[in-house]
Amino acid sequence: MHTRSECRIEDATYGMVTVGERGQIVIPAEARRELGIEPGDKLIIMRHPLYSGFVAFKMQAVREFIEMFQREMERLENQMRYQGGGEE
Repeated sequence: MHTRSECRIEDATYGMVTVGERGQIVIPAEARRELGIEPGDKLIIMRHPLYSGFVAFKMQAVREFIEMFQREMERLENQMRYQGGGEE
């Protein structure tokens, strides 16, 4: 099983899929299992900014990341205020 602390490309690759006539792909079972993707889950599909491809994220995972990021920003802002620093 892959963990979030690992960052080798081969650890983040689940294999290859084929696009069907209707544009559909099947997410490999290992990926669905490890990432907790279940029927009915909503995924966000984003074009890669530099390459010809896309990435997919579970909608709930994106929400959780944004909330975590916002809490960390608030913590850092409070720390800067406490230390007497200002915003740029």
